[in-house]
Amino acid sequence: MLADKDAIGMIAVKDLAAAARFYGEVLGLEKLESPEEEVLIYRSGASKINVYRSEYAGTNKATCVMWNVGSELETIAARLKAKDVVFEHYDMPGLTRDGDIHSGGQMKVAWFRDAEGNILSIGSG
Repeated sequence: MLADKDAIGMIAVKDLAAAARFYGEVLGLEKLESPEEEVLIYRSGASKINVYRSEYAGTNKATCVMWNVGSELETIAARLKAKDVVFEHYDMPGLTRDGDIHSGGQMKVAWFRDAEGNILSIGSG
């Protein structure tokens, strides 16, 4: 039913101006035209991410968006860190950590938060 339909990520924020700086300037996502004043739309690869104003911003305690960056993981993590992105460190069964990158089996991942506290990640594997 939905297998051939595009999905759109939805990220709740309270401060649209701070979100615009983070998603546009820090992450470098392309801002698209939005028909709504309370929604920022970004292109990321072939996907879209809607960043919208909500009183529930930052209440999700799990990852809301992950970018599969493949072999560029370490490079992109270093570039984000140079833009003052602070990475999250978690103790999780089966994962070890080297600097900001967690790995286990074929998976490598680095978690960080946006200006509202939403958990995002970059990964490979």
